Amino acid sequence: MPINKHAFFDGKFVPIEDAKVSIMTHALNYGTGCFEGIRAYWNDEERQLFAFRLAEHYKRLHDSAAILLIDLPYTVEELCDATVELLRLEGFREDTYVRPLAFKSQEGIGVRLNGVKDSFAMFATPFGKYMEKEEGAKVCVSSWRRIYDTSVPARAKCTGAYVNSALCKSEAEMNGFDEAIVLTRGGSVSEGSAENFFMVRSGVLITPGITSDILEGITRQTLLQVAREELHMSVKERTVDRTELYVCDEAFLCGTGVQIAAIASIDHRPIGDGRIGPVTRKLRELYFDIVRGKMPRYRNWCTPVYEDQRSGD
Repeated sequence: MPINKHAFFDGKFVPIEDAKVSIMTHALNYGTGCFEGIRAYWNDEERQLFAFRLAEHYKRLHDSAAILLIDLPYTVEELCDATVELLRLEGFREDTYVRPLAFKSQEGIGVRLNGVKDSFAMFATPFGKYMEKEEGAKVCVSSWRRIYDTSVPARAKCTGAYVNSALCKSEAEMNGFDEAIVLTRGGSVSEGSAENFFMVRSGVLITPGITSDILEGITRQTLLQVAREELHMSVKERTVDRTELYVCDEAFLCGTGVQIAAIASIDHRPIGDGRIGPVTRKLRELYFDIVRGKMPRYRNWCTPVYEDQRSGD
């Protein structure tokens, strides 16, 4: 039985077992949907669950929906409110993952985006690590290339596009690695299978730019800001060549799911001394303090779920 008991489904909160679609559903057959991954973090001292950067996630969901011609009939504020209400209904007192999904729900055959019925659903479930080796993952460069903007736009978080991610991740694991780095069709670095990529070279924090067929990650943007403001580092968004991977001082992957995962080696070449580097370690420490509402400067990114912050005592 699922731990979660509720879903928000086409405007109503329903039992999770009632949130169902037909096998004839357009999105199931053609991958015509878009989604978000949102985390909520439990702060044990405050007895509070904090949802992280809700508005930014739902702004991106609206952007994805616009690209896919999906009518999303809720404002960003309404989606934030629905998320908080769902989490309250579930009553989780642990780290949680929220999955909102906008999709083409019409039943029948025929692949197109226009003139097709749309639906929206959301569920939440307890969730810990996405990657076991967060402090030292073995990574390879995938033989698969990243989807590009004129085929399936990477900046839209499309359900069907994650076949590309699954191929990359599966290839890496089947070859004995923990994760993959994916190149653009031009051969420069794009991102991980489902994570943004960062490296440190000569004291500069570097990440591929938004024209490198990346998902414009919210965790990515968070870390760029935190590195500037808290570590006072120089940061650059630029094209990254494959060979730079082998000579960087530190490297890590980031995203809502993976959070921050240090890279120990790429294509069997150790990164630095093969252990989590000082910049990566410090960013991880800062990030987990921020998402749990422990840093006043960034408290506005954290939406409290429970009205009584001592709820559950």
